[in-house]
Parts: sequence; structure tokens; C-alpha cells
Amino acid sequence: MEEPMISNVMVVCVGNICRSPLGERVLQAGLPGVRVTSAGIGALVGHAADPLAAEVAAEHGISLEGHVARQFTAELGGTQDLILVMEPGHKAEITRLAPALSGRVMLFDQWTGAKGIADPYQRSREFHEAVHGEIAAAAQGWIARLGPRPSSRPGSGSGAGA
Repeated sequence: MEEPMISNVMVVCVGNICRSPLGERVLQAGLPGVRVTSAGIGALVGHAADPLAAEVAAEHGISLEGHVARQFTAELGGTQDLILVMEPGHKAEITRLAPALSGRVMLFDQWTGAKGIADPYQRSREFHEAVHGEIAAAAQGWIARLGPRPSSRPGSGSGAGA
């Protein structure tokens, strides 16, 4: 019954209505033992997810229903073990706001290119679809690294002695 090293993850973008809510929900589905939330560095506080982002997500089986945008703060970030940002500039902004968090901030697409995931806000459906695909693929990299390890569960070892 080992506690995971990473138990609180926050996904951050700008407005907290397109990319970060999607990243949050995909990670929640794949990391049931981890508390995953989201925020924005320039959040449209109180807004629901962008309608087109929500529609595209729903077409892929992900609900953004009930999402409410909130502002990233140093205090909020301080409660996180890992902060996943959508663009390199977001990392710079978080580090400016809270230098102590710099070691906890990584790109969401760290394992799939680490170039950043572009903002689909007020862009075409096709752009939203492409961003959805990037987020879904990038999330799998984090799920593989942060998710439960079958060999670490009692009784699931290979039978080799300790």
C-alpha cells in the first residue's frame, strides 16, 4: 500500500477552457489514484469549457461537463506535486510567479516531442481535433509513467524472491 510519489497533478494553459480541461479529464480517466485538476495563467474565471472543445471531446468519449475555469496562483501551485503546462511560455510564467515551483513544472507533451500544444481557442473544428489528438497522445505518456505499476502490487510479482 505504497503512496504514489505524485498524488496531485495540475494541468495549466491560458484560459482554462480548452486545453487544460481536456488534459485534466483524460488524465483523470487514466490515473484513478491521482488527484488531477486544472487552472489557467490568464483564466476566464467562472467560465465553462469552450463549446467547441467540449463538443470535440464528447465525440471522443470525454465529458467536459461541469468544468469551471479558475486562475492559477502560486498558492494553488504550491499544493501540487506536478504541474503540466501546454506551452514553454506557461512554464516561464509559473516560474516567474512562483520560483519555488520551477522543479515541479513540465510540458504536457514532454514524452511526445516537448514542443508545446497550440491554443485552439477561436480556431477551426479541424484545429480543435488536432489539438485533441495531441493532448490524448501526450496524456498517455504521463499515464504510463504515473499510473499503477502491476509489479508493485502485492501478489502480482513474477515470483522472483525479494
